[in-house]
Amino acid sequence: MKTSFKEGTIAKKFEAYNDILEQTLGFRFVFETFLSNPNIKSILDYGCGPGKVAYRLAKGTNLKIIAVDESEEMLNIACEKRNHPKVDYHLIQNDSLSFLEDNSVDGAMTCYVFINTENKDRIQRIMKEIYRVLKPSSPYVILDTNPDSTGIEFSTFRNGLPGKKYAKGEARQEWLHIENQGDLILHDFHWPKSMYLELLKEVGFREIEQLEPTLRDIPNEELKRIQQEHNFNQWKNEWDYPPFVIYRSIK
Repeated sequence: MKTSFKEGTIAKKFEAYNDILEQTLGFRFVFETFLSNPNIKSILDYGCGPGKVAYRLAKGTNLKIIAVDESEEMLNIACEKRNHPKVDYHLIQNDSLSFLEDNSVDGAMTCYVFINTENKDRIQRIMKEIYRVLKPSSPYVILDTNPDSTGIEFSTFRNGLPGKKYAKGEARQEWLHIENQGDLILHDFHWPKSMYLELLKEVGFREIEQLEPTLRDIPNEELKRIQQEHNFNQWKNEWDYPPFVIYRSIK
């Protein structure tokens, strides 16, 4: 079973989820990749959902963001709540970026997209399309939940059942803890790290780097600022276990 973000109720509940953990141990490292290169001017956000990532990146930089998704409901939320002159939202179909030319964008990211993708061939097709539109020597970053942290209870979510070993591509539930509401239960898929590395190489990406940050990798002052800004310090196992895995690569 696959989570349908095209359903309005799921899209709205997903919008209500506090993604402080994703910001702290995920998006921070994705953005760092782009901001460390002054030649990068445009970024493709493939699978942008309600626009939280694209909006944050545009708000804090001079980058132009091309944000695409196959869910009209998610894009409606994005356009309503996160309209920004530097973010261009597009509805796509059949994983196609036909409106973009070859070698036309300076960087790309897919955040929590492939865990919601039901088969390996489709993941490879998406990677190939992203590879096509990227300029040579441009960075591509993937951010997903860490398959080795399945079943571990984190402060805002748990992915998978404790003690269960999941097979490659096996359906898996994820529980997003939403304040003052019941959990949003998502249905995603278990993909081992080896699958990401294998497909990135097959598509043609090089200089592949894998990151698995925990809270111990965040400078104390930065963590204090995050806690104050979000009025949150109920951290759990993210001190010792990486909830996410990040792959950086170059076309």
